[in-house]
Amino acid sequence: MKKDITFVGLDVHKDSIDIALADSGREGAVRFYGTIGGDFAALHKVVRKLQSLGATLRFVYEAGPCGYEIYRSLTRQGFDCVVVAPSKIPRKSGDRIKTDRREALNLARLHRAGDLTAVYVPAVEDEAMRDLTRGREDAAKALRVSRQVLLAFLLRHGYRYTGRTFWSKAHWHWIGDIAMPHRAQQVVLQEYVHSVQEQEARVQRLTAQIQALVPQWTLAPLVKALQALRGVSLVVAATTVAELGDLTRFDSARQLMSYLGLVPSEHSSGGSTRRGGITKTGNGHVRRVLTEAAHAYAHPARESRVLLARLDGLPQEVRQIAWKAQLRLCGRFRQLMARGKHRHTIVTATARELAAFMWAIAQAIAPEPAG
Repeated sequence: MKKDITFVGLDVHKDSIDIALADSGREGAVRFYGTIGGDFAALHKVVRKLQSLGATLRFVYEAGPCGYEIYRSLTRQGFDCVVVAPSKIPRKSGDRIKTDRREALNLARLHRAGDLTAVYVPAVEDEAMRDLTRGREDAAKALRVSRQVLLAFLLRHGYRYTGRTFWSKAHWHWIGDIAMPHRAQQVVLQEYVHSVQEQEARVQRLTAQIQALVPQWTLAPLVKALQALRGVSLVVAATTVAELGDLTRFDSARQLMSYLGLVPSEHSSGGSTRRGGITKTGNGHVRRVLTEAAHAYAHPARESRVLLARLDGLPQEVRQIAWKAQLRLCGRFRQLMARGKHRHTIVTATARELAAFMWAIAQAIAPEPAG
């Protein structure tokens, strides 16, 4: 006899969880179970009650600030649980009412219908490395803001740096020689300088932690292999792997490019085909670092001393893919520039193809399946 299935929709918040149930095979039987506290003790109590009814339980909730701890807790107990992206949940265009109860009912109903797309849930170790790379990204963003504030302050008072490179030793010497006309302004200048220096030190500390912890990571071989590509430094490779996990989980390079939002948007109807800018869906952290890495392909293809050091010890197949990527992307970059394409468009196109070469390298170092 086939066991009944109960689909459990959870609308999760910091202090509460709204629960709805949908029974399999009964299209109208979607009911609200109730609201419980947001702690695991309250959730596990409800799970035990539902389990005692004899049906197979399948849980679903939206990805959000509460993270994946509910998913991990339920899967450790042997339950089926999926986490879905809020942006990919089907919604009626005329539905303007949103409540926790309605959200839970909608999740249970759509999960039963199979209309929800599960997101990738990283392993605990992978999520820890993702937190580290995102922490560095936040520090780098704070550093940019601190520098902008300092330069804006100096510009407002008529100080313009005429040297070639900002934030070089010469630039810092120039800032150090500035004497503001009022002591209050001098204090402000010094505080802005301290802010920039503190943020620089923070970025360096987090970068050092990435360098120290990546070799101990289970995905370290993939991080090392991706650095064979030009422009893909340790930070870029670690960010990509921490955000996406094992790239072999994507069935094709096109699927990976689409996941990163690097494919053109399209509005086609009948005989008309219209393509616009990239979709910018999916993971923006990886899209940002790949766009930064793509600038390296504006120069002629070559293996520099730094790149040769990163290639040392890598399989020959990986090195061949990396060189093929250089030949392809450097030539493509130059061709598009000659055709008068905007540099931003060229960089985006290069980042899209760079993601494809990353996928190819992941396939090259993937372990052979056990026979």
